[in-house]
Amino acid sequence: MKRPIQKSNQWEDHYTRRARKENFPARSVYKLEEIQNKFRLIRQADRVLDLGCAPGSWLMYAARLTRGQVTGIDIKPVTQALPRHVRVIAGDVTSVDETFLQTVGADYDVVLSDMAPSTMGNKHADSARSFYLARAALELTDAVLRPGGHFVCKIFQGEDLTVFIQLAKKRFEKVKSFKPQSCRKASKEIYIIAMSKRQEADNVGT
Repeated sequence: MKRPIQKSNQWEDHYTRRARKENFPARSVYKLEEIQNKFRLIRQADRVLDLGCAPGSWLMYAARLTRGQVTGIDIKPVTQALPRHVRVIAGDVTSVDETFLQTVGADYDVVLSDMAPSTMGNKHADSARSFYLARAALELTDAVLRPGGHFVCKIFQGEDLTVFIQLAKKRFEKVKSFKPQSCRKASKEIYIIAMSKRQEADNVGT
């Protein structure tokens, strides 16, 4: 009896295969690897906060770079085995209250956000929803990121990108855009690298 022919994953590429070989749950890990190699944001003793951390690839990679506490937040569970200095909190970054902030803590050295909305196929709607998530992540840095700390955020390219960059520049000394080679060519995503949070950023307006 012939075995059924398995359909190939149309999205599979060498990054997907490499992630599987290296036991990462998603190929997105290589985007963070490229960012780290270029900007050297995470250091050996840093405390890192990963927003939208499921399925866990960025958590795992960050944990390799630092001995400090690595915290992930997501509304989805992370089932991947994680090192002892990594914790995951169930939470919604777009719904922050005092209890949320107390649970998450503060004085992080680096905040990462690879959050993305469920796309609808409408580029204007998708970019608007991406901006909403990115802005929520940026505003959270006001409360949880120490002065001098760094922020990495994914956002879809669109009408709101310039607005987001301007908001980031109010809070950080240096702001750069970067598209890793591991991003799919058709993807509209780009990463904003915001370095050295300003001392007065805690009081910045939105």
